[in-house]
Amino acid sequence: MTNKRILSCLAALFLVYGSILTSAAARADSQSGIIGAREALAAAEAGEITIVDVRSPMEWRITGIPGGSVPVTIHHAGGADGFVAEILDVMDGDRSRPIALICASGVRSGAAQALLRDRGFSDVRNLAEGMQGSRAGQGWVAQGLPVRPCSFC
Repeated sequence: MTNKRILSCLAALFLVYGSILTSAAARADSQSGIIGAREALAAAEAGEITIVDVRSPMEWRITGIPGGSVPVTIHHAGGADGFVAEILDVMDGDRSRPIALICASGVRSGAAQALLRDRGFSDVRNLAEGMQGSRAGQGWVAQGLPVRPCSFC
């Protein structure tokens, strides 16, 4: 077997291995409830998911709110119970409706995801790259995704 043929076989193996890893990573993200910014936006525009911005009103004033999202701060005056009650209101009381949570970098949205899952919400996803970016991705703002000003902040 020639070196060229060996290299060609190795390249094919790497391509197959790479696609397996990519597929496994996508399944892991789906199982862990992580969703990308572009994927969340497309799902929201199709009416398949509700994006909720859990940051603070001050942050909403600074960067605006992701287009198509609903602002419900995790820093709710009513604590965790008030936050969950407001989310329930946004979701029309349906704990099974898909929801994607976003904060600045995925930390608070991850905590909110755990809280909502503990309170019986069955399809809660974390937009882990957040507005500003994180290890999960560039973030909503850096990707130039739509943002609207907060009219009530």
